[in-house]
Amino acid sequence: MRIADGLHRIGSDVVNSYLVVTGDGVTLIDAGLPGYWKLLQAELEELGLSLDDVRALVLTHGDTDHIGFAARLYAEKGIAAYIHEADAPRARLDVKKPNSGWGPIKVGPLASFLWYSARHGGLRIPPATGLQTVAVDEVLDIPGAPRIIHMPGHTPGSVAVHVPAVDAVFLGDTFTTRNVLTGATGPKPAPFTLEPNQAIASLDRLGDVNATWVLPGHGPAWDGGAPEAVRLIREAAAD
Repeated sequence: MRIADGLHRIGSDVVNSYLVVTGDGVTLIDAGLPGYWKLLQAELEELGLSLDDVRALVLTHGDTDHIGFAARLYAEKGIAAYIHEADAPRARLDVKKPNSGWGPIKVGPLASFLWYSARHGGLRIPPATGLQTVAVDEVLDIPGAPRIIHMPGHTPGSVAVHVPAVDAVFLGDTFTTRNVLTGATGPKPAPFTLEPNQAIASLDRLGDVNATWVLPGHGPAWDGGAPEAVRLIREAAAD
């Protein structure tokens, strides 16, 4: 699905995986669920591209619904995902996320999320392999030249990925535009966050980011700009 020039999403916005498409190739942001592998190939084909045009995968964090096809991409194309070192053990499934930080729950949205995840391979997530760690504020030499911004809180190694080339910042689960546990919409703190106060404090690190597109791990794309998204997330957290 096209979001804007050079910016695409695969799957449903229940679980997001993105493509940054430039003249130098494709950078993937997050690997969604294992079943997204076929969706990735279909999206590339629609763009007149193939897996051979994929140059890199950047993970916003190591939770299982973000590493879905990372192992297969490494096995078949030799592309090792970029990730913050604090979340590398999580992506390898050496660390299990504790059952905390869920927040309010409504049965309908939760059931829909679990059913969607199961249908796309979410019950059998392979551990990510061949990971390469990134430094804070590092600008990666890959299509789109993304800058890595450390955003601890949801997980210790959560990052934002700022890609000025497509006027976008990818925030993973630093926020959500549709809460998978309640169905609430609009920029808000994400559920399953390990350190909610730290996650809100990390928003300060987006002070110099003025991207139009603010893209969550779950929920529809937001085009109201990063400063406004940050304001709304903070406002929701204070309620």
